[in-house]
Amino acid sequence: MRAFIIVFVLVIVCSCQEIKNNEITMKDDVFALANDNFEGREIGTLGERLAAEYLVQRFKDLKLLPKGTEGYYQSFSFKPSSNPHEQAEIVEMGKDSLAKGLNIVGYIDNKAENTVVIGAHYDHLGFGGDGSLYRGEDSIHNGADDNASGVAVLLNLAKRLNAPDQPSNNNYLLIAFSGEETGLLGSNYYVKNPTVDTKKVTYMLNMDMVGRLNEEKTVAVHGVGTSPIFKQVLFANKDSLTIAEHESGIGPSDHTSFYLADIPVLHFFTGQHIDYHKPSDDAELINYEGMQIISDYIYNIISDLDGNEKLAFRKTKNESETVPDFKVTLGVVPDYLFTGKGMRIDGVSEDKPAQIAGLQKGDIVVKMGEHEVTDMMSYMKSLSMFEKGQAAKVTIDRGGELMVVDVVF
Repeated sequence: MRAFIIVFVLVIVCSCQEIKNNEITMKDDVFALANDNFEGREIGTLGERLAAEYLVQRFKDLKLLPKGTEGYYQSFSFKPSSNPHEQAEIVEMGKDSLAKGLNIVGYIDNKAENTVVIGAHYDHLGFGGDGSLYRGEDSIHNGADDNASGVAVLLNLAKRLNAPDQPSNNNYLLIAFSGEETGLLGSNYYVKNPTVDTKKVTYMLNMDMVGRLNEEKTVAVHGVGTSPIFKQVLFANKDSLTIAEHESGIGPSDHTSFYLADIPVLHFFTGQHIDYHKPSDDAELINYEGMQIISDYIYNIISDLDGNEKLAFRKTKNESETVPDFKVTLGVVPDYLFTGKGMRIDGVSEDKPAQIAGLQKGDIVVKMGEHEVTDMMSYMKSLSMFEKGQAAKVTIDRGGELMVVDVVF
């Protein structure tokens, strides 16, 4: 099997060399990274190593300068956790580490004073493990949206930014991170072991799950509050997009590592879906036209910010600290991109209170018991008011008609 995978990667690499660089599309990159032969790109595995080799070849084809510690590679040792409630941890080289992660780092040197970091993680869950939401037998989790989509947008931006007559008042550092799924290991390691002066980093952009732009063209942007200029620039360039803005620079992706180093960040996300962390997150389900819209949007933001000096950094409230504790679950996947009044349901789990009560995908919860639901936070606060076994009347908006259903938690 190992020999077959190596041959497969060599075929991909040779194909990349034969095809002119500008003919390799984001769709090509997603299908390559989400192929079964990379076995889910889990950190520390042969599959991730081969995916890294694919990315190194792509960086070379794009004429990015190597900016790792070993050419394009920046390796780090880590110790996996045998406890599902604890994260893996980075350890010093030569210690009793069990595996190695690989960041892939490229650079566009415009001889500028400041540098923009553009990042996306390329690792995923391998055959599932503790992070999987799939309850069947072990199966390859290809992670087409999570996060081959983000890496494909990164490569597309690299191609555009390294072309003649492009925004050049900043340098560009492009990083495909390892170890995001095991606790932001790769980005955390890079920030603590940088290959450029982080004091000269003006801002960081992160793409994680940008392959499922919905019909409403809604994209969530996190970190809007981390620099005073961001909100103005985001909305000036949105065109047909609907922006679900979030102030905090803290979140479950690699931008957090840079925010904690006092660097302004923006994180782009097109929403969770039923295939999240499951084997069904495959390349055939990606919205490639939507990915192009996202890439254009980010490129326009970069262009708009090109004339600015180093951006001012601003600390934001950690939104995760305000999430209330709750003892029950409704058994739904919320639509995190919904910007209307209430909490719209994006998916319903089997044999949970919502399904038993007849709730459906697309229903908008506007009231739970006596508690009004106007947004995600008020939904969570309402949910925290209930005990297991308690019954409540839940008001929903279904296609413009209000309905009341009985839910037992």
